[in-house]
Amino acid sequence: MKVLVINSGSSSLKAQLMETSNGKVIAKAYCQRIGLDKSFMEYKTSEKHIIEHNMPTHKQAFQLVLDTLTDKKIGVISSLDEIKAIGHRMVNFGEKYNKSIIVTKDVYEDLKNYIHFAPLHNPAALLGISICMEMMPKIKNVAVFDTAFHSTMPDYAFMYAIPYDLYENNKIRRYGAHGTSHRYIAMKCAELFGDLKGKKIISCHIGSGSSVCAIKDGKCIDTSMGYTPLAGLVMGTRSGDVDPSVLKDIMEIKGLNIGQTIDLLNKQSGLAGITGGLSDLRDIDDNLDKPRVKLAFDMLVYSIKKYIGAYAAAMNGVDYIIFTAGVGENDSLVREAVCKDMEYLGVDFDSEVNNNAPRGTIQEFTKKNSKTKVYRIPTDEEYMIAMDTANLVK
Repeated sequence: MKVLVINSGSSSLKAQLMETSNGKVIAKAYCQRIGLDKSFMEYKTSEKHIIEHNMPTHKQAFQLVLDTLTDKKIGVISSLDEIKAIGHRMVNFGEKYNKSIIVTKDVYEDLKNYIHFAPLHNPAALLGISICMEMMPKIKNVAVFDTAFHSTMPDYAFMYAIPYDLYENNKIRRYGAHGTSHRYIAMKCAELFGDLKGKKIISCHIGSGSSVCAIKDGKCIDTSMGYTPLAGLVMGTRSGDVDPSVLKDIMEIKGLNIGQTIDLLNKQSGLAGITGGLSDLRDIDDNLDKPRVKLAFDMLVYSIKKYIGAYAAAMNGVDYIIFTAGVGENDSLVREAVCKDMEYLGVDFDSEVNNNAPRGTIQEFTKKNSKTKVYRIPTDEEYMIAMDTANLVK
Protein backbone atom coordinates (compact mmCIF):
# COMPACT_ATOMS: atom_id res chain seq x y z
CA MET A 1 0.00 0.00 0.00
CA LYS A 2 1.28 3.45 -0.89
CA VAL A 3 0.87 5.85 2.04
CA LEU A 4 1.61 9.58 2.01
CA VAL A 5 2.98 10.84 5.34
CA ILE A 6 2.43 14.53 6.11
CA ASN A 7 4.16 16.67 8.75
CA SER A 8 2.74 20.18 8.54
CA GLY A 9 4.56 23.06 10.25
CA SER A 10 3.75 26.74 10.59
CA SER A 11 5.70 27.69 7.45
CA SER A 12 6.68 24.28 6.11
CA LEU A 13 5.24 21.02 4.89
CA LYS A 14 7.09 17.70 4.82
CA ALA A 15 5.73 14.79 2.81
CA GLN A 16 6.99 11.26 2.28
CA LEU A 17 5.52 8.62 0.00
CA MET A 18 6.14 5.09 1.25
CA GLU A 19 5.30 1.59 0.06
CA THR A 20 4.30 -0.11 3.31
CA SER A 21 4.58 -3.66 1.96
CA ASN A 22 8.37 -3.35 2.00
CA GLY A 23 8.99 -0.11 3.91
CA LYS A 24 10.56 1.53 0.87
CA VAL A 25 10.59 5.33 0.70
CA ILE A 26 9.55 6.26 -2.83
CA ALA A 27 9.87 10.04 -2.60
CA LYS A 28 10.36 12.87 -0.10
CA ALA A 29 9.24 16.48 -0.42
CA TYR A 30 10.00 19.40 1.88
CA CYS A 31 8.20 22.69 1.17
CA GLN A 32 9.86 25.61 2.94
CA ARG A 33 9.08 29.31 3.52
CA ILE A 34 5.33 28.86 2.94
CA GLY A 35 3.69 32.26 3.04
CA LEU A 36 7.04 34.01 2.63
CA ASP A 37 9.06 35.17 -0.32
CA LYS A 38 11.56 32.84 -2.01
CA SER A 39 9.57 29.72 -1.11
CA PHE A 40 10.82 26.44 -2.54
CA MET A 41 10.49 22.67 -2.34
CA GLU A 42 13.27 20.15 -1.90
CA TYR A 43 12.24 16.95 -3.66
CA LYS A 44 14.14 13.66 -3.45
CA THR A 45 13.77 10.38 -5.25
CA SER A 46 16.91 8.74 -6.61
CA GLU A 47 17.90 12.30 -7.39
CA LYS A 48 17.50 15.62 -5.58
CA HIS A 49 15.60 18.57 -7.06
CA ILE A 50 15.13 22.12 -5.79
CA ILE A 51 11.88 23.58 -7.12
CA GLU A 52 11.31 27.31 -6.62
CA HIS A 53 7.57 27.96 -6.44
CA ASN A 54 5.26 30.58 -5.00
CA MET A 55 3.43 29.04 -2.02
CA PRO A 56 1.33 31.70 -0.27
CA THR A 57 -0.53 29.02 1.73
CA HIS A 58 -0.21 25.36 2.69
CA LYS A 59 -2.83 24.52 0.08
CA GLN A 60 -0.50 25.60 -2.71
CA ALA A 61 2.34 23.68 -1.08
CA PHE A 62 0.30 20.48 -0.93
CA GLN A 63 -0.80 20.96 -4.52
CA LEU A 64 2.86 21.31 -5.54
CA VAL A 65 3.67 18.04 -3.75
CA LEU A 66 0.85 16.23 -5.56
CA ASP A 67 1.75 17.74 -8.93
CA THR A 68 5.39 16.75 -8.50
CA LEU A 69 4.63 13.19 -7.42
CA THR A 70 2.64 12.72 -10.65
CA ASP A 71 4.94 14.77 -12.92
CA LYS A 72 5.80 12.93 -16.14
CA LYS A 73 9.54 13.66 -15.81
CA ILE A 74 10.37 13.46 -12.11
CA GLY A 75 7.18 11.96 -10.65
CA VAL A 76 7.01 8.49 -9.09
CA ILE A 77 3.34 7.61 -9.57
CA SER A 78 1.14 7.81 -12.66
CA SER A 79 -2.00 8.88 -10.78
CA LEU A 80 -3.03 10.09 -7.32
CA ASP A 81 -5.29 7.02 -7.20
CA GLU A 82 -2.17 5.04 -6.29
CA ILE A 83 -2.12 6.79 -2.89
CA LYS A 84 -4.38 4.73 -0.63
CA ALA A 85 -4.14 6.71 2.63
CA ILE A 86 -2.55 9.74 4.27
CA GLY A 87 -0.90 9.66 7.70
CA HIS A 88 -0.37 12.82 9.74
CA ARG A 89 2.11 13.54 12.50
CA MET A 90 0.25 15.05 15.46
CA VAL A 91 2.02 16.32 18.59
CA ASN A 92 -0.32 16.44 21.58
CA PHE A 93 -4.11 16.40 21.72
CA GLY A 94 -4.45 15.36 25.35
CA GLU A 95 -5.32 12.15 27.16
CA LYS A 96 -8.29 11.33 24.94
CA TYR A 97 -6.14 10.73 21.87
CA ASN A 98 -3.70 8.09 23.08
CA LYS A 99 -3.60 5.95 19.94
CA SER A 100 -3.65 6.45 16.18
CA ILE A 101 -7.09 7.05 14.72
CA ILE A 102 -8.87 7.49 11.37
CA VAL A 103 -9.92 11.13 11.09
CA THR A 104 -13.63 11.44 10.28
CA LYS A 105 -15.33 14.83 10.09
CA ASP A 106 -16.51 14.40 13.69
CA VAL A 107 -13.02 13.49 14.89
CA TYR A 108 -11.58 16.49 13.06
CA GLU A 109 -14.05 18.86 14.72
CA ASP A 110 -13.27 17.34 18.13
CA LEU A 111 -9.53 17.71 17.64
CA LYS A 112 -10.03 21.46 17.42
CA ASN A 113 -10.94 21.43 21.13
CA TYR A 114 -7.41 20.36 22.07
CA ILE A 115 -5.25 22.83 20.14
CA HIS A 116 -4.07 24.42 23.40
CA PHE A 117 -2.01 21.34 24.33
CA ALA A 118 0.54 22.24 21.64
CA PRO A 119 -0.34 25.72 20.32
CA LEU A 120 2.81 25.97 18.21
CA HIS A 121 2.25 22.64 16.41
CA ASN A 122 -1.42 21.68 16.50
CA PRO A 123 -2.93 24.41 14.28
CA ALA A 124 -0.56 23.51 11.42
CA ALA A 125 -1.26 19.79 11.85
CA LEU A 126 -5.02 20.35 11.69
CA LEU A 127 -4.57 22.59 8.67
CA GLY A 128 -2.70 19.76 6.94
CA ILE A 129 -5.58 17.36 7.58
CA SER A 130 -8.14 19.90 6.42
CA ILE A 131 -6.33 20.48 3.14
CA CYS A 132 -5.98 16.75 2.50
CA MET A 133 -9.67 16.16 3.21
CA GLU A 134 -10.59 18.98 0.82
CA MET A 135 -8.23 18.09 -2.02
CA MET A 136 -8.38 14.29 -1.77
CA PRO A 137 -11.85 13.65 -0.27
CA LYS A 138 -11.94 9.94 -1.10
CA ILE A 139 -8.67 9.19 0.72
CA LYS A 140 -8.72 8.28 4.41
CA ASN A 141 -6.61 10.35 6.79
CA VAL A 142 -5.00 8.91 9.93
CA ALA A 143 -3.73 10.95 12.89
CA VAL A 144 -0.67 9.52 14.67
CA PHE A 145 0.06 11.17 18.02
CA ASP A 146 3.54 11.86 19.41
CA THR A 147 2.21 11.43 22.93
CA ALA A 148 0.62 8.01 22.40
CA PHE A 149 3.66 5.93 23.40
CA HIS A 150 3.88 7.85 26.67
CA SER A 151 0.29 7.04 27.66
CA THR A 152 1.58 4.03 29.63
CA MET A 153 3.35 6.23 32.19
CA PRO A 154 2.10 5.60 35.74
CA ASP A 155 0.25 8.45 37.43
CA TYR A 156 3.08 9.18 39.86
CA ALA A 157 5.34 9.84 36.86
CA PHE A 158 3.00 11.99 34.77
CA MET A 159 1.34 14.02 37.57
CA TYR A 160 2.59 17.43 38.70
CA ALA A 161 2.43 18.28 42.40
CA ILE A 162 -0.08 21.10 41.84
CA PRO A 163 -3.72 21.33 43.00
CA TYR A 164 -5.36 18.12 41.80
CA ASP A 165 -8.32 19.89 40.23
CA LEU A 166 -5.98 21.33 37.59
CA TYR A 167 -5.41 17.78 36.40
CA GLU A 168 -8.93 16.56 37.01
CA ASN A 169 -10.63 19.46 35.21
CA ASN A 170 -7.93 20.79 32.86
CA LYS A 171 -5.70 17.74 32.27
CA ILE A 172 -2.50 19.58 33.17
CA ARG A 173 0.10 16.79 33.42
CA ARG A 174 3.22 15.44 31.76
CA TYR A 175 2.56 14.25 28.20
CA GLY A 176 6.03 14.06 26.68
CA ALA A 177 6.87 14.19 22.97
CA HIS A 178 8.91 12.27 20.38
CA GLY A 179 6.82 9.24 21.33
CA THR A 180 6.68 7.98 17.74
CA SER A 181 10.48 7.98 17.65
CA HIS A 182 10.83 6.27 21.04
CA ARG A 183 8.23 3.69 19.96
CA TYR A 184 10.29 2.97 16.84
CA ILE A 185 13.38 2.48 19.02
CA ALA A 186 11.48 0.02 21.23
CA MET A 187 10.36 -1.89 18.14
CA LYS A 188 13.92 -2.08 16.75
CA CYS A 189 15.25 -3.17 20.15
CA ALA A 190 12.76 -6.04 20.13
CA GLU A 191 14.04 -7.05 16.69
CA LEU A 192 17.67 -6.85 17.83
CA PHE A 193 17.49 -8.16 21.38
CA GLY A 194 14.36 -10.33 21.45
CA ASP A 195 11.35 -10.12 23.73
CA LEU A 196 11.54 -6.88 25.75
CA LYS A 197 9.88 -8.37 28.83
CA GLY A 198 12.30 -7.79 31.71
CA LYS A 199 14.53 -5.49 29.63
CA LYS A 200 15.29 -1.89 30.61
CA ILE A 201 16.04 0.63 27.86
CA ILE A 202 16.88 4.33 27.96
CA SER A 203 16.17 5.94 24.59
CA CYS A 204 17.97 9.25 23.97
CA HIS A 205 16.38 11.21 21.11
CA ILE A 206 18.93 14.01 20.77
CA GLY A 207 18.44 16.63 18.08
CA SER A 208 17.44 20.27 17.91
CA GLY A 209 14.63 19.17 20.19
CA SER A 210 15.63 16.39 22.59
CA SER A 211 14.06 13.96 25.01
CA VAL A 212 14.98 10.87 27.01
CA CYS A 213 12.53 8.02 27.56
CA ALA A 214 12.63 5.19 30.11
CA ILE A 215 11.27 1.99 28.52
CA LYS A 216 10.61 -1.06 30.70
CA ASP A 217 9.08 -4.26 29.34
CA GLY A 218 8.65 -2.41 26.02
CA LYS A 219 6.51 0.35 27.56
CA CYS A 220 7.26 3.96 28.46
CA ILE A 221 7.36 4.55 32.21
CA ASP A 222 8.76 8.11 32.12
CA THR A 223 10.01 10.75 29.71
CA SER A 224 11.85 14.05 30.05
CA MET A 225 9.52 16.41 28.17
CA GLY A 226 6.48 17.60 30.07
CA TYR A 227 3.17 19.35 29.49
CA THR A 228 4.89 20.81 26.42
CA PRO A 229 8.15 20.00 24.62
CA LEU A 230 9.88 22.82 26.54
CA ALA A 231 10.76 20.72 29.60
CA GLY A 232 13.65 18.32 30.12
CA LEU A 233 17.05 18.47 28.46
CA VAL A 234 18.98 21.51 27.30
CA MET A 235 18.08 21.82 23.60
CA GLY A 236 19.01 23.86 20.54
CA THR A 237 16.90 26.91 21.40
CA ARG A 238 14.78 25.57 24.30
CA SER A 239 15.84 26.01 27.89
CA GLY A 240 14.77 22.64 29.21
CA ASP A 241 14.08 22.44 32.95
CA VAL A 242 14.05 25.77 34.82
CA ASP A 243 12.65 26.93 38.15
CA PRO A 244 9.19 28.38 37.29
CA SER A 245 9.96 31.38 39.50
CA VAL A 246 12.60 32.40 36.97
CA LEU A 247 9.79 33.45 34.60
CA LYS A 248 8.68 36.27 36.93
CA ASP A 249 12.17 37.74 37.10
CA ILE A 250 12.72 37.43 33.35
CA MET A 251 9.44 39.24 32.74
CA GLU A 252 10.43 42.10 35.07
CA ILE A 253 14.04 42.36 33.85
CA LYS A 254 13.18 42.34 30.15
CA GLY A 255 9.73 43.93 30.30
CA LEU A 256 7.99 40.94 28.72
CA ASN A 257 4.53 39.46 29.13
CA ILE A 258 4.07 35.76 29.88
CA GLY A 259 3.65 34.78 26.22
CA GLN A 260 6.83 36.61 25.24
CA THR A 261 8.69 34.98 28.12
CA ILE A 262 7.62 31.48 27.08
CA ASP A 263 8.68 32.41 23.54
CA LEU A 264 12.11 33.42 24.91
CA LEU A 265 12.46 30.04 26.63
CA ASN A 266 11.42 28.22 23.45
CA LYS A 267 13.30 30.16 20.79
CA GLN A 268 16.13 32.16 22.39
CA SER A 269 17.43 29.85 25.09
CA GLY A 270 19.15 26.45 25.27
CA LEU A 271 22.45 26.16 23.42
CA ALA A 272 21.72 29.34 21.45
CA GLY A 273 21.11 31.33 24.62
CA ILE A 274 24.38 30.26 26.23
CA THR A 275 26.60 30.56 23.15
CA GLY A 276 25.09 33.77 21.83
CA GLY A 277 23.49 32.22 18.77
CA LEU A 278 24.94 28.78 18.04
CA SER A 279 22.35 26.02 18.29
CA ASP A 280 23.63 23.47 15.75
CA LEU A 281 25.93 20.87 17.32
CA ARG A 282 28.13 20.89 14.23
CA ASP A 283 28.91 24.57 14.84
CA ILE A 284 29.34 23.98 18.56
CA ASP A 285 31.74 21.07 18.03
CA ASP A 286 33.85 23.31 15.78
CA ASN A 287 34.10 26.05 18.42
CA LEU A 288 34.74 24.17 21.66
CA ASP A 289 37.83 26.32 22.27
CA LYS A 290 35.49 29.21 23.12
CA PRO A 291 34.47 29.20 26.82
CA ARG A 292 30.74 29.85 26.38
CA VAL A 293 30.46 27.28 23.60
CA LYS A 294 32.24 24.70 25.76
CA LEU A 295 29.90 25.61 28.63
CA ALA A 296 26.85 25.01 26.43
CA PHE A 297 28.24 21.65 25.29
CA ASP A 298 28.91 20.62 28.90
CA MET A 299 25.42 21.69 29.99
CA LEU A 300 23.83 19.59 27.23
CA VAL A 301 25.91 16.54 28.10
CA TYR A 302 25.27 16.95 31.83
CA SER A 303 21.51 17.17 31.32
CA ILE A 304 21.50 13.93 29.31
CA LYS A 305 23.67 12.16 31.91
CA LYS A 306 21.33 13.27 34.72
CA TYR A 307 18.26 11.84 33.02
CA ILE A 308 20.02 8.58 32.22
CA GLY A 309 21.00 8.27 35.88
CA ALA A 310 17.49 9.13 37.04
CA TYR A 311 15.85 6.59 34.75
CA ALA A 312 18.35 3.90 35.68
CA ALA A 313 17.29 4.51 39.29
CA ALA A 314 13.59 4.47 38.36
CA MET A 315 13.95 1.12 36.57
CA ASN A 316 16.44 -0.42 39.02
CA GLY A 317 19.09 -0.63 36.32
CA VAL A 318 19.47 -0.36 32.56
CA ASP A 319 20.35 -2.94 29.90
CA TYR A 320 20.56 -0.71 26.82
CA ILE A 321 21.22 2.98 26.25
CA ILE A 322 20.17 4.01 22.75
CA PHE A 323 21.21 7.18 20.92
CA THR A 324 18.99 8.37 18.07
CA ALA A 325 17.92 11.46 16.05
CA GLY A 326 20.26 13.94 14.36
CA VAL A 327 22.74 14.59 17.17
CA GLY A 328 22.43 11.21 18.84
CA GLU A 329 23.06 9.39 15.57
CA ASN A 330 25.82 11.59 14.16
CA ASP A 331 27.71 13.40 16.94
CA SER A 332 30.44 11.15 18.33
CA LEU A 333 31.66 13.86 20.76
CA VAL A 334 28.27 14.03 22.48
CA ARG A 335 27.95 10.26 22.73
CA GLU A 336 31.40 9.85 24.25
CA ALA A 337 30.99 12.73 26.69
CA VAL A 338 27.63 11.36 27.88
CA CYS A 339 28.98 7.83 28.35
CA LYS A 340 32.21 8.90 30.08
CA ASP A 341 32.43 7.98 33.78
CA MET A 342 29.45 5.61 33.65
CA GLU A 343 31.27 2.60 35.03
CA TYR A 344 28.77 2.56 37.91
CA LEU A 345 26.14 1.58 35.33
CA GLY A 346 28.37 -1.08 33.82
CA VAL A 347 29.17 0.91 30.66
CA ASP A 348 32.50 -0.02 29.04
CA PHE A 349 32.53 2.45 26.15
CA ASP A 350 34.60 1.82 23.01
CA SER A 351 35.89 5.22 21.87
CA GLU A 352 37.57 3.86 18.77
CA VAL A 353 34.37 2.32 17.42
CA ASN A 354 32.45 5.46 18.35
CA ASN A 355 34.86 7.70 16.44
CA ASN A 356 35.04 5.55 13.31
CA ALA A 357 31.56 4.06 12.90
CA PRO A 358 29.97 4.75 9.50
CA ARG A 359 26.90 6.96 9.58
CA GLY A 360 23.36 5.75 9.16
CA THR A 361 23.86 2.25 10.57
CA ILE A 362 22.83 0.41 13.71
CA GLN A 363 26.02 0.30 15.75
CA GLU A 364 27.10 -0.88 19.20
CA PHE A 365 29.56 1.41 21.01
CA THR A 366 30.43 -0.78 23.98
CA LYS A 367 33.00 -3.53 24.42
CA LYS A 368 32.16 -7.21 24.49
CA ASN A 369 31.99 -7.58 28.28
CA SER A 370 30.12 -4.32 28.94
CA LYS A 371 27.21 -5.02 31.30
CA THR A 372 25.15 -2.15 29.88
CA LYS A 373 25.18 -1.92 26.10
CA VAL A 374 25.22 1.41 24.24
CA TYR A 375 23.86 1.53 20.69
CA ARG A 376 23.03 3.94 17.92
CA ILE A 377 19.75 3.14 16.17
CA PRO A 378 18.65 5.58 13.44
CA THR A 379 15.05 6.56 14.06
CA ASP A 380 12.25 6.56 11.49
CA GLU A 381 9.09 8.31 12.67
CA GLU A 382 7.67 8.41 9.14
CA TYR A 383 7.85 4.63 8.95
CA MET A 384 5.79 4.31 12.13
CA ILE A 385 3.21 6.81 10.87
CA ALA A 386 2.94 5.01 7.53
CA MET A 387 2.55 1.58 9.14
CA ASP A 388 -0.07 2.80 11.63
CA THR A 389 -1.94 4.35 8.74
CA ALA A 390 -1.80 1.20 6.61
CA ASN A 391 -2.93 -0.99 9.49
CA LEU A 392 -5.97 1.20 10.21
CA VAL A 393 -7.23 1.55 6.64
CA LYS A 394 -6.80 -2.03 5.44
